[in-house]
Amino acid sequence: MSKESFNWKSLFVNDEANSKRNEEKSSKPAENNAFIAPVETKKFPEEKMATNTMSSDNSSNPFVNEILGVYEKGFESLNLSDFDFFEMYKSVVAVGITNPQSYQMAFTMGKSIKPDLTKEFLIEKSKFYIDEINKVHVKYDTTGNAKRQDLSNLVHNEKESLTVSIADLENRIAQMQQELQQKKLLLVNIDSKNENELRELQLKIDANNFAKQKILDSINLVISGINQYL
Repeated sequence: MSKESFNWKSLFVNDEANSKRNEEKSSKPAENNAFIAPVETKKFPEEKMATNTMSSDNSSNPFVNEILGVYEKGFESLNLSDFDFFEMYKSVVAVGITNPQSYQMAFTMGKSIKPDLTKEFLIEKSKFYIDEINKVHVKYDTTGNAKRQDLSNLVHNEKESLTVSIADLENRIAQMQQELQQKKLLLVNIDSKNENELRELQLKIDANNFAKQKILDSINLVISGINQYL
C-alpha cells in the first residue's frame, strides 16, 4: 500500500452500487434512517474501531499501523443503509468485544431500529464485508507480490551482471599480475643474462686497444731507430 490517495468507496464497492444505495437512502422515508439520530437510552458511544480486533503481532513492521488504518477507513466506507452487521460490529466494539452483554445490548438496539433483525441476517450481512475486504486484500497482495517479484528479478539480474563483470576483472587482474611477475623476473635476470656477452665485448675492446697500442709502439720504436742510427 502506498501513501497515494484512494477512493475507498469505489475501491471496496463499485461506483454503480454506491450510486444505487445513495438513491435508496435519499428515497427512503426519514423514519427508516432513524438509527442515525441519537437515542439516549440505547445509543452506543461513538468510538474509533478497536485496533485490538484487527491488531498484528508484527509490531516491528513500520507499515502495520498505516495499512491497518487504510483497512479501517475502507471498512467504514462499506457501511450499507439500515442497521446491519456494520452497526452491530461498531456497537459491540465500542462497548467491549469480549463482553457478552455488549452483543445483547447491540442486538436490542438493532431490533428497535429494525424490528425484523435476526442473528441469521447479521451473519449473512457479515459475509458482504468480509468478501469486499478480501477482494481488496487480493488486489493489493497480487500487486505487491508482482512488484516484489519484479524487484527480485531486477536484483537477481544486477547481481548476475556484476558477478560476470567482477569475474572478468579478476581474470584480467590475474593476467596482469602474471605479466607483472614475468616482467619483474626479466628485470632481475637481465644483468646475468647479458653478463658474459658484456664481458666478452669488453675484453675484445681492451684487446683492440692493446693491439693498436702495441703496433704503434713498435712502429714508433723503428721510427726512433731510423732517426738515431741513420
